[in-house]
Amino acid sequence: QLQVMESGGGSVQAGESLRLSCVASGSIENYAMAWFRQVPGKEREGVAYVDSGGVARYPSSAKGRFTISKDSAMKTLSLQINTLKPEDTAWYYCAASDRQITGLGPQSWYNYWGRGTQVTVSS
Repeated sequence: QLQVMESGGGSVQAGESLRLSCVASGSIENYAMAWFRQVPGKEREGVAYVDSGGVARYPSSAKGRFTISKDSAMKTLSLQINTLKPEDTAWYYCAASDRQITGLGPQSWYNYWGRGTQVTVSS
């Protein structure tokens, strides 16, 4: 079973940038992958998606400040977040799917999850 583990979270000031990383235990070449985030009391929301071929997609709420990248050779997935805002404060999760999915979709489309990394943005 694939395992993924996030890192790179922390406490930053508004306007700064962060790069989150996700390392996989095995090959991710044939996986679609995504980053989700969750605030306590709210549903987990997707912020970035990349298909097995490396094509990225973002929900409209994340376009412009979020960049996802997948390095299959290094078995890593990254999320660059620029111009952080207090409302970006959340736990960020790496997710992988070996199913035939065609976009970001809901969290139920993903069958492998990390434990998350916390991002806190102060104003």
